[in-house]
Amino acid sequence: MDTYEVLWRCLFTEEARTELETMINPNGNNNISMIELTNSTYLKQGYNFWSNLYGDLFLTRYYILGLGFGATIVIGFTYAFLMRIPGVLNIMVWTSIFATIGIFFAAGWYAGDTAKTWESYDSPKYTEDEVRYATIASYVLYAVGGLLVLLFLFMRKRIQLAMGCVKETSKAVLAMPTIILFPVFQGIGFMCFMIAWAVYVAYLASMGEFTTTEYGVGGYKISVRIPQFNYILLKAAYPLRQTNALLDMNSSLQVRWFEFSDFIYQSGWFFLFCFFWTGQFILALGEIIFAMCFAKWYFSREKSRVGSLTVISSISASMWYHSGTAAFGSLIIAIIKMIRASLAYLQRKAEEMDNGIAKAILCCLQCCFWCLEKCMRFLNKNAYIQCAIFGSSFCKSSKEAFFLIMRNAARIGAITYVSGGVVFVGKVFITSLTTGVAYFAISEQLRDELYSVIGPLVFIAVIAWFISGMFMGIYDMGIATILQCFVADEEMFDDDQMYAQGSLKAWVDNHG
Repeated sequence: MDTYEVLWRCLFTEEARTELETMINPNGNNNISMIELTNSTYLKQGYNFWSNLYGDLFLTRYYILGLGFGATIVIGFTYAFLMRIPGVLNIMVWTSIFATIGIFFAAGWYAGDTAKTWESYDSPKYTEDEVRYATIASYVLYAVGGLLVLLFLFMRKRIQLAMGCVKETSKAVLAMPTIILFPVFQGIGFMCFMIAWAVYVAYLASMGEFTTTEYGVGGYKISVRIPQFNYILLKAAYPLRQTNALLDMNSSLQVRWFEFSDFIYQSGWFFLFCFFWTGQFILALGEIIFAMCFAKWYFSREKSRVGSLTVISSISASMWYHSGTAAFGSLIIAIIKMIRASLAYLQRKAEEMDNGIAKAILCCLQCCFWCLEKCMRFLNKNAYIQCAIFGSSFCKSSKEAFFLIMRNAARIGAITYVSGGVVFVGKVFITSLTTGVAYFAISEQLRDELYSVIGPLVFIAVIAWFISGMFMGIYDMGIATILQCFVADEEMFDDDQMYAQGSLKAWVDNHG
């Protein structure tokens, strides 16, 4: 039977599983119940969704690193670099919109064409489920492309208006070109953390105790093709004499699975919390650095004196004086995320118990904490800006940011709303392009070895969205910081003493 290797362990393929089930229960009246076999812990480990996903992620680990991190950093850097060039912004934004829509329609056509090719084979190489999943993926991609067409048609005026705000931010980026390099270091730092985190989680997952169960299967011999290292691991349990060997199954089939202690489960939650907190800390520190750079540019009478040294001084000052602010703000978000993860776990348990009341209550709680997370993200972002401008603590900055927004709710709300359009377009374009490239690369190289290409693609898309947010966060934080600087400038100084340039004052007055 065919097997594949995951972390030096041997798992049956779907074809091998089907063959094994047929051999064990050819007439449907074998001693072992198929329900018992399917529901066994071993099969849950080997064949359920999470185990298949884990195996696919392990097989595509180099593609995830190279495309999810490497390609996204290159594409994001190029995109952010081109946006700072005067006259290129309009072309880039609308080209990105059409390219994003085209990527989804092209991917939909490719998935549909692949499904038809698989179905046309005389001797089927792919299962009916794989053909059906490819067809469904085609329809989903076409649907997403259609929704994006409607979305961008609805947002076209907002996007056109937002370009004026981005142009003002581009002036600051043009004066400090090295600011675009910082997200590259952010991405590399996040990648290093993810590698270390994944290694620790993999070792944690291997700490379970082996438990063995025997199933009577009658007189069969099963041919097993396994890697040499797995052969060494398995030969103590089965009388194997070579890598391609026969397993004598005259009496019983022994299956082994992991049993995890409470300590391992608790450690898993701890690692999840570390993932949330560290990821949010990297983002928060970047936001403070960006805010400080733009604040120094705004409150400079001679803009020509602002340059790359401003970025370096902002990085050192933020890390030395405001790392605690970033840690505290990111801790709040991490705690909320952990609560949401716990609620998601309870929701799954409620689904298994089919408890309608519990499902409804947990769904409401999940919605409430989702809203709380969005509110805290918005408050944290503006608190970081206040911290960068005035050097105050997190709590004081949060209070000042809240009342500043309340005093200028209409102006800040309108400009923040319209400026988010360009940032959203950039993130969607970078994520779509990276995921599209990953789809073609993985499909061409590893299609026959994967259970499904969807899991690795989703993982790559999440990473690409996260890293693209770092690059587009330059403009997002730039717009928000310059706007808060303008409001503070307006409240502290008279018109003839303000730091704001004439074009910025005119633009805020017209659109705020």
